[in-house]
Amino acid sequence: MNGFIDALTSQTFLQNALWGSVLASIACGIIGPYVVVRKIGYLAGGIAHAVLGGMGAAYFLGKSPLGGALIAAIGAALLIGWVSLHEHRQEDIMISALWAVGMAAGILFISRTPGYNVDLMSYLFGNILMIPRRDLYLIAFLDLGIAVTVLLFFKQFLAVSFDPEFARLRGISVEFFSLLLLTLVALTVVILIQVVGLVLVIALLTLPAAIAGNYTRTLGRMMVLSILLGFLFTSGGLALSYQPDLPAGATIVMLAGGGYLLSTLGRRFRRP
Repeated sequence: MNGFIDALTSQTFLQNALWGSVLASIACGIIGPYVVVRKIGYLAGGIAHAVLGGMGAAYFLGKSPLGGALIAAIGAALLIGWVSLHEHRQEDIMISALWAVGMAAGILFISRTPGYNVDLMSYLFGNILMIPRRDLYLIAFLDLGIAVTVLLFFKQFLAVSFDPEFARLRGISVEFFSLLLLTLVALTVVILIQVVGLVLVIALLTLPAAIAGNYTRTLGRMMVLSILLGFLFTSGGLALSYQPDLPAGATIVMLAGGGYLLSTLGRRFRRP
């Protein structure tokens, strides 16, 4: 741990990684509780894996992979959201198809990219140590957009998440706010890709929120605790992985998984 702290004071890439941990924790702490409360982890997984198609296409065209991820994530979120609202019987099939086709399209684009850069594989499994400063600005901007949107429409999101029928009776557009919420999930997925990658993104999006749900009764407090837990897991995983040179993304998720297991066991033991 001392070696990590010493390196943190002198190594720019570690400082960028720590800032990335903070920014990712804000996004997953705000959106994660909605994913847990609405039980839409599978939808978020479909969005996350569809993103690889957009990233592969962007690489093939010589554009920013994060830009491609952003477009693909929002497109997948709107498509999945529309299907979940209007075609309930086809929802699981659509998500599975989008999941598989997105991954397959990404692999095809990657295979056809001249001078293929293997760094793209870091987006599958995460490489927080490779976050450049310019991407931190993009993540901060996305964080700001997510936070402002949730702040402006907190009551509407709350009603849609807990009681859609009541929301309709109050004149709230359930379809619009459901799609908007999935769009925010898509933005969060793009942010978390940098930290833990597409394969592990759902763990960081849901585990801190699930732990927070064991100890809080209100959505606002759940968000605050989720942000703190997210930063604890990301920074702790970063520190633990540094000295033995372990994959940072996998270490972060293992730490979050261990925290969720302990939280669940502790809750069971506390019950009379």
